[in-house]
Amino acid sequence: MAHLANIMQKVDELLLKVSEITLDVPEYELIAVCNALSVDIEDEIMSTYNFIRDNYRLKFPELESIVHHPIDYARIVKTIGNETDITLVDLEGLLRPPIIMVVSITASTTSGNPLPEDVLQKTIEACDHALDLDSARKKVLDFVETRMFYIAPNLSEIVGSGVAAKLMVTAGGLGSLAKMPACNVQLLGAERKNLAGFSCQFHHIGYLEQTEIFRSTPPAFKKRACRLLAAKSTLVARVDSTRGHPTGKMGRALRQDIHNKIDKWQELPPPKIAKPLLVPNSVPKKKRGGRRSRKMKERYAVTDLRKLANRMQFGVPQANNY
Repeated sequence: MAHLANIMQKVDELLLKVSEITLDVPEYELIAVCNALSVDIEDEIMSTYNFIRDNYRLKFPELESIVHHPIDYARIVKTIGNETDITLVDLEGLLRPPIIMVVSITASTTSGNPLPEDVLQKTIEACDHALDLDSARKKVLDFVETRMFYIAPNLSEIVGSGVAAKLMVTAGGLGSLAKMPACNVQLLGAERKNLAGFSCQFHHIGYLEQTEIFRSTPPAFKKRACRLLAAKSTLVARVDSTRGHPTGKMGRALRQDIHNKIDKWQELPPPKIAKPLLVPNSVPKKKRGGRRSRKMKERYAVTDLRKLANRMQFGVPQANNY
């Protein structure tokens, strides 16, 4: 990560100006470098997270099963440190209140022991490094977001510039996003969540749940809307990667098409048509004759044994015996 400072300096300079980007402008090359850099930052964050987790497992082994996000984990570790009484630590604002309650209860019964001072110091430094990497990643994302209407105008029209930048940076560039199937685009940005006591209705949806279309869709149709958004996003990403429709015309048309389909899903089904009954016909129907009909009549005809039933009276002498 030695080239991180140089790239971030260029990003800071370019954030101060607004200019149109074309393929022959060095700024476009910097955006491509930023996309590759974001992937390196994510890898470095995960490597740092593994180091923090391995060290802090001796102090609070249950924490990694409660807090899954690497940056949240680093913040919690830095805040708690070697404190044994979790009630003295203010976790407000770092996690959601239900997760804070679970962390507090689990910390009171944990089997871990305080870390040695040197190990704790290295762990806190790793937490600071992870937080610095996260702020650098956000700055790269902000830079790419300001240029999204020039890089991917059609994708920005459908999902918005912020979500488009997150999708492109997470995928590793517009070319990588264009080659990605829609089912994988739907999962970009999806986080592993703690499902204990919480709803997991949309835990297979990533950045697309931040789009205006997804938020305005009724809950019953959100999953279908997300699949539709992922499919259209993949389509316009391929268009933008070939520099087609630079004005975003195709993106606006597909966005309107998505709205029309969602409105169509919400329409009530057509009412059933009350069909009138047929006029009753009192004329007897003509039966089909022939060998088949004769066989049917013979099959259901009264047998001779049935004809002889109930012919003998009880207690009365008979003239003849059949």
